[in-house]
Amino acid sequence: MVHCRVGCAINTDRVLSLVHPLLAMSITDWLVLFLTLFFMIAYGLYKGRRQKSAHSYLLADKQLPWYIVLLGIMATQASAITFLSAPGQAYTDGMRFVQYYFGLPIAMVVISVTFIPIFRRLNVYTAYEYLEKRFDKKTRLLTSFLFLLSRGLSTGISIYAPAIILSSILGLNIYLANIVTGGLLLIYTYAGGAKAVAHTQKLQFLIILGAMGIAGYLVIHRLPEGIGAGDALYIAGKSGKLNVITTDFSWKDKYNIWCGIIGGFFLALSYFGTDQSQVGRYITAKDSTEGKLGLLLNGFVKIPMQFLILLIGALVFSFYTLSPAPLYFNPGAYDKFAANEPIVANKFQSAYYKLHDTQEVQTRSIISERKLSGKVTEQTLQAYKSTQLQIRALRDDVAKKIAIGNYSPDKNDTNYIFLYFVRHSLPIGIIGLLFAVIILASWGSISAALNSLAASSLMDIHIRGRCDLTEKQELHYGRMHTLAWGIFCIGVAMFAAKLGSLIEAVNILGSLFYGTILGIFLVAFYCKKVNGSIVFAAAVISEVIVISVYICDIVSFLWLNVIGALLVVLLSLVSYTGLFQSKQVNDH
Repeated sequence: MVHCRVGCAINTDRVLSLVHPLLAMSITDWLVLFLTLFFMIAYGLYKGRRQKSAHSYLLADKQLPWYIVLLGIMATQASAITFLSAPGQAYTDGMRFVQYYFGLPIAMVVISVTFIPIFRRLNVYTAYEYLEKRFDKKTRLLTSFLFLLSRGLSTGISIYAPAIILSSILGLNIYLANIVTGGLLLIYTYAGGAKAVAHTQKLQFLIILGAMGIAGYLVIHRLPEGIGAGDALYIAGKSGKLNVITTDFSWKDKYNIWCGIIGGFFLALSYFGTDQSQVGRYITAKDSTEGKLGLLLNGFVKIPMQFLILLIGALVFSFYTLSPAPLYFNPGAYDKFAANEPIVANKFQSAYYKLHDTQEVQTRSIISERKLSGKVTEQTLQAYKSTQLQIRALRDDVAKKIAIGNYSPDKNDTNYIFLYFVRHSLPIGIIGLLFAVIILASWGSISAALNSLAASSLMDIHIRGRCDLTEKQELHYGRMHTLAWGIFCIGVAMFAAKLGSLIEAVNILGSLFYGTILGIFLVAFYCKKVNGSIVFAAAVISEVIVISVYICDIVSFLWLNVIGALLVVLLSLVSYTGLFQSKQVNDH
């Protein structure tokens, strides 16, 4: 054992694991990781065999039951970013992120009543195929382009999330890790299409839920002796990490109940109702009832699932108030900073050691007072909160130094917090399983995205309306589009490191385009007299305004969905009314 400060002993094996990434996992962990991934690829290839046409490749012959639809929808939405970044989000900002999903159940009802019956009745390959029948070709192409752009970019970010893991545990260059991560899932996605995607998602999501449950249990089990789950939750609450509902309203506040219900409703309505990566999941169901059931159950299950994932992050925070924790959770970035600025780093580290020791003493005092008298004095709580503020300020200063020195492409260490806990606190075997789970989660969402991107670019742009192709030719083109999008998304992943918190980056990208796409569909469904030329112009103007509002940082990103959707509808109605009145005047 080596001592780094008074009261803190560091296991030498732990030090070695930080120095040499290859020593961070045992042989058992490596076997668990690779066998899990190998089995998933083999299972996907087996389930996706015997593809004969674009209909089976892109729509799985529309024979999937509701439970596979449900698991597919949830797996598509719950990428590696959910399991990698969400606990870190709760660790740093609390659990208020869960409010982002409060509008989801309402959106599921609207989609089940309006969207699904129309898509099923018209027997479409993509959601945007409907727009050509309702409006015209240019509106279909515009909407498909906006989807392809937003989904292609966000899928690249989803590839980067598990690449962080490979980079961390294998010591790989992050760019090579992106290629490995994106390339492996392409094997079964390219070969098996929608059927392989759906069946692997089913298995992936069940493994993920089990493993995250184990992780949550082990966070509590690893707490110091005499400290239980109730104590950890109390500390998390007093630290502001259980702020599930925040009612204060601000246009720039990213997560409050008003933004979650209204902005979250519009984002969920656009994502599940118009994004082909989700539409492609429920239009592959056996019938409308199976598709609606899968979608509605998702609305009820998603919020408690996300709550529990965030709760793990809050518990990890409590765990590290009582156990040694790094000043910065991205060890590679911090090591570069310490090597280049040793005096400054030593100053920060010395201050942090003192603050962390103080925090641990104060945390134990809070728990002790609570057990003895049932309450904690205000003086003890204020001293604890003051230490917390100092630690947060110190972490912020380190993050700024690392950003200024360009020691890491990441803006902060949010994405590394849960990863660090897994590597350094969980038992042999579970570490490999948790790493496999995060990679499997990414595969579930990425494979579905690649399948939907291929379906849209093939059916909406490449062979739109053509009848001269054989089933084999359509299947060939479908696979080529899948491969092309896989390469494109891997390319995007190379730049994803500059985006900070990945879970926010994905949601911001969606918010820039989803509102406009949703507005087009709302006009199509509910404004029967508006034609294609009017809605096309309204969509272009709305998208320019949405991007301008984001660049100028006028409102929180969740409001961009509301703005985009309402602008398209209002501009379309105003234009139609103006043209109608002008026509009446000319007629007279």
